[in-house]
Amino acid sequence: MPATDRECKIAMLTLQDTLHVVGGKWKLVLISILRAGKLKFRELSREAGISSRILSKELKEMEMNGLVTRTVCDTNPITVEYELTPYSDTLSELITVMHAWGKQHREKIKG
Repeated sequence: MPATDRECKIAMLTLQDTLHVVGGKWKLVLISILRAGKLKFRELSREAGISSRILSKELKEMEMNGLVTRTVCDTNPITVEYELTPYSDTLSELITVMHAWGKQHREKIKG
């Protein structure tokens, strides 16, 4: 049975919600990097090859959506560490499927 207009609209809204949370060039890259464990801001910037300004913006959005936690360390100078939250694990299946599709797509384009 085909989906109703209402069901299609709801599906479109939920897809837009997903893209709002994980869309863009950096969020899934940062999640992939942080899967190995917590990192200081500068380490994360260096590992991802991302500017401090963009990284700060991305991390704020990710923190707002419950994907990362930010910890200010009592060091001199002060350092800030980021790590994934347990909630970020809910993206594992999505990341796995996107990785498989990306690999298939790359082979198709190269082929």
